[in-house]
Amino acid sequence: MSKYDIIVLGSGPGGYVTAIRASQLGFKTAIVEKENLGGVCLNWGCIPTKALLKSAQVFEYLKHAEDYGLKVQEAEHDFEAVVKRSRGVAEGMSKGVQFLMKKNKIDVINGYGKLKPGKKVDVDGTEYSADNIIIATGARSRELPSLPQDGKKVIGYREAMSLPKQPKKMIVVGSGAIGVEFAYFYNSMGTEVTVVEYLPNIVPVEDEDVSKQLERSFKKNGIKIMTSAEVTKVDTSGDGVKATVKTKKGEEILEADIILSAVGIKTNIENIGLEDVGIVVDRDKILVNNFYQTNIPGYYAIGDVTPGQALAHVASAEGIICVEKLAGQHVEPLDYGNIPGCTYATPEIASVGLTEKQAKEKGLDIKIGKFPFSASGKASAGGNKDGFVKVIFDAKYGEWLGCHMIGAGVTDMIAEAVVARKLETTGHEVLKAVHPHPTMSEAIMEAVADAYDECIHI
Repeated sequence: MSKYDIIVLGSGPGGYVTAIRASQLGFKTAIVEKENLGGVCLNWGCIPTKALLKSAQVFEYLKHAEDYGLKVQEAEHDFEAVVKRSRGVAEGMSKGVQFLMKKNKIDVINGYGKLKPGKKVDVDGTEYSADNIIIATGARSRELPSLPQDGKKVIGYREAMSLPKQPKKMIVVGSGAIGVEFAYFYNSMGTEVTVVEYLPNIVPVEDEDVSKQLERSFKKNGIKIMTSAEVTKVDTSGDGVKATVKTKKGEEILEADIILSAVGIKTNIENIGLEDVGIVVDRDKILVNNFYQTNIPGYYAIGDVTPGQALAHVASAEGIICVEKLAGQHVEPLDYGNIPGCTYATPEIASVGLTEKQAKEKGLDIKIGKFPFSASGKASAGGNKDGFVKVIFDAKYGEWLGCHMIGAGVTDMIAEAVVARKLETTGHEVLKAVHPHPTMSEAIMEAVADAYDECIHI
């Protein structure tokens, strides 16, 4: 039996990052993967979706070339080629992870891994043992009883990024990051898209001002939005699919070629041996302490299978903290209140910290600042005037409580707020840090200035 210091179960952005950091720290490490290195994120999630969205963005630019003083003859798209490019990007990234495994002398064990008592993992009949086993098996598309996925007419995100042909009409159920990103992509390609959201606002975890702005932008582009609406049943017996949607006004039947179910995720914790080992699970999540130890010594869990936010960068951070703690380093628990969230539709959304509603519910005395990109020189020059930056500060101490952005390139800007909050930077310190002009990022400084009644450009 092969013996390791650490075996990681799953090679997504939680698992492979954990394995690399473990190897850097001197642990003899193996990683178990049943499909492709890189997991869902690299192969069927974060990376290939961004490739699809980039193609959609370029196509949008071509369609609006005249706005920039350019002439382009009728722009056309090749849906199959767009999908093929996306798959190529994913394959390239997966090969990159293969290279990193070799570089860091990590043993890759291909097959289906199942936990065994006594700190062992069975992979398709072969047993491996380790001093520490880290579970990083991730999650998949969640299915609703009223919306069973058949992979053809009712699909999840995985099928949505590699459809053989473009649908004429699509219903997207759920308006979180996955739902709105695909809604934007297919709408840009020319598909007639309807978004159905159970809650009163689309992108419901975001600040309400951001939700309203995205809804305006989407409607302007021809996307139909139905909020406070629920798909109660689907009929796939005909050529397409019929969805019965319950709203405040009554029932409505929508017809489409395809329904994309984007109603959240289901953790991959079945059939991996948790019961055999005695690992405690609650509400579809493996319970862990601040350093990802389960209730059974020697077994750890990180990423989507644990109660934290189901985000790639969270899984990576958790894995690094886990193995650094195992190496005896001084590490601090992850601050889940300072995790940025990003949505890559157009306009993009990025946020961190408390929303205005959350801050008020906590009874905090707050200062709010907002700067619209319509007043930004860089945004005007780039033709990207939709959106704004909104900041929330504690009025008494100047603590930066939250930052919410919607607009072009904001997913690359949010890190300023994350770092500033980590360093306990006050609003006045942000104001005195000179931001370059003209940039989209100076909108952060302007929004902070607005919170303190010092804004120059609005």
